[in-house]
Amino acid sequence: MKISVIQFKPEFGDLEGNFHKIASYSESIESDILLFPELAFSGYDFSGRDEAMDLSEEYLKGYTGKLQEISTKLNKIICTGFAEKSSDRLHNSCCLLFPNSDYSTTYHKVHLFFRERFVFDESEKGFFVVNYPDSEINIGPMICYDWRFPEASRTLALKGADLILCPSNLVTKVWHISTPSRALENKVYLAVANRTGIENRNGNELEFNGGSVIHGFDGSTISKAGFDSEEVITAEIFPEMTRDKSFNEYNDIFTDRRPNFYI
Repeated sequence: MKISVIQFKPEFGDLEGNFHKIASYSESIESDILLFPELAFSGYDFSGRDEAMDLSEEYLKGYTGKLQEISTKLNKIICTGFAEKSSDRLHNSCCLLFPNSDYSTTYHKVHLFFRERFVFDESEKGFFVVNYPDSEINIGPMICYDWRFPEASRTLALKGADLILCPSNLVTKVWHISTPSRALENKVYLAVANRTGIENRNGNELEFNGGSVIHGFDGSTISKAGFDSEEVITAEIFPEMTRDKSFNEYNDIFTDRRPNFYI
């Protein structure tokens, strides 16, 4: 099974242009799983909730619906970030789209970063894992700042994830210290799609530094992008190899846990 992570620069507010770029990558890359950055349809630095609402869409309507059609037609799993509205609610979301749309869903970012808290609503869904039997893989999504919390990756692993997908808009490089540990300590594959480019809006200049990465379940770096340019990285993964959590005849990273001592 192959996964590709697409590192690119969304143009702020250009929903149609960004979608066509995502669609083009989806159609041209020969991989089973495709991961795009956080808020890849809209861009990141909203002036406020009203602007974000204007650049949002309902799940499986608009561009997410078109992307679901691509997923089904090409038999590819596609994950990308977008601003999701539902009635008066607004979430920093990622859609996780499967060829069989019965399994498709959205994840709402649990840990909102910086001014996101003034734009988006808090998640009420929390963390979850989707078991996709057609590909025999269990996938758990999280978004960007979620990486800061070991509990996020651990929760996904305890729920059975073989692979954690993390669409991101990261402006620091410190996360590269922690993501290998998240993979190693949970014995899961972990892929981060970070965007690149600069947004200069609302008196703020944000430089997104790329560095998208795919980690093996041993914490190794299987594939890594550069920091400045649009790039696609690809790796072969073996989901079934993540499921035995023992590392010698006496120790298992899950059954050895002592949760009663952790709080």
